[in-house]
Amino acid sequence: MIPFTAEFLSSAFALDGCPRWKRAEVALAGRSNVGKSSLLNALAEVKGLARTSKTPGRTRCLNFFAVGNTLALCDLPGFGYAKMSHEDAAKIASMMHEYIHGRVNLAAIAILIDCRRGPQQDELDLAAMAAERGIEVIPVATKCDKLRRSQRAAALKRFDSMRARPIFCSATSGEGIDDLRRRILAVDRSDSARRAGSR
Repeated sequence: MIPFTAEFLSSAFALDGCPRWKRAEVALAGRSNVGKSSLLNALAEVKGLARTSKTPGRTRCLNFFAVGNTLALCDLPGFGYAKMSHEDAAKIASMMHEYIHGRVNLAAIAILIDCRRGPQQDELDLAAMAAERGIEVIPVATKCDKLRRSQRAAALKRFDSMRARPIFCSATSGEGIDDLRRRILAVDRSDSARRAGSR
């Protein structure tokens, strides 16, 4: 198992409320019902680190978690939840846009996508937004425990539009969790090397 400790540090409702530190950040993004909180808890092996809810769309701010001494995770609000008001949805969209375009610490974004659906336009738009800034995109195919082995090839094919092979993950079975930890920790190393080279 890959050692991976995470600790909640702070929340922010706007870019100017984000922590002032030199940590590289990996954002976790996805639809409200994709299982972000469960996956974050599985990554850190801490059951209540991120609050899970039976009601999707509860996260309305940017939640920051320290990982080691030089890395952080930022749990972004979920999107695409139909019962959210247009006003709330617009506020969240604006906050996420501001964070992705303006946060200098942001080094990568893990886009969580239900493996049974594959990426839709919202996820593709988010990946394009990240690519505009040269931010690494990590596609994560969640809830893979719901797939039969015979369905894996078709599920993988759905991710062709992401132009990167997804990491199949399950917070329930633990599949892919170590692979995702490894990928996140590699972002920290590559970002440190990039910053050292730009001095």
